[in-house]
Amino acid sequence: MPRIHFHQQLAALKDKLLAMAALAHQVLEYSVTAYVNGDMSLCDHVLEIEAAINAAEREVDEMAYELLSREQPMAIDLRFILSVIKINGDLERIGDQSVNIAQRARSLEKLPRVALPVDIVRMGEHAGKMTQLAIQALVEGDAAIADQVLAMDDEMDLMNREVQDVMVELMQEKPETTDYALNAIIIARNLERSGDHATNIAEDVIFWVRGSDVRHKFALADAD
Repeated sequence: MPRIHFHQQLAALKDKLLAMAALAHQVLEYSVTAYVNGDMSLCDHVLEIEAAINAAEREVDEMAYELLSREQPMAIDLRFILSVIKINGDLERIGDQSVNIAQRARSLEKLPRVALPVDIVRMGEHAGKMTQLAIQALVEGDAAIADQVLAMDDEMDLMNREVQDVMVELMQEKPETTDYALNAIIIARNLERSGDHATNIAEDVIFWVRGSDVRHKFALADAD
């Protein structure tokens, strides 16, 4: 009976984390839409959702650490709880990046609209897809889906560099666009970091399911 109760608590912990993950995905989508479409009504929703994410983060941490101290789990159960703690932090940071994007979008409201670089629109879509797949991998406990997220990270980095190059060139040619271009560069960086957090989540799913640590594997491969 004690083990049945323990696994019920693990299921409750996962459910709480998945509810938080859904909020993180939603807030990222709202912030990107606010920026791309100039829909300022979504900025207030972003702040509301982010507050809910922060509250959920505290609850998930409390549940996870209580299970660790009381049950002293081993093997896959231990890996799951450790992964939950790390994923919890990355979901909260996706919320933070989303708030940054929404705040930047609002600061641009009174500036003349400039055509957005194609890559920054694609970055928004790409970050959303990476987050969606990372959450799906978590829901299904599927490391193969997590592998897909890792494979998407390089493209996100490339698009970020391209946005920076295009915006620097724009500022040089049209100095009056400087405020808008600098904000685009910062937002691109926020999106790239959101992709990094989705990658971290995918790596933690792989650790939970396979028991393998792939956190530095791709960084080392890039350095070679």
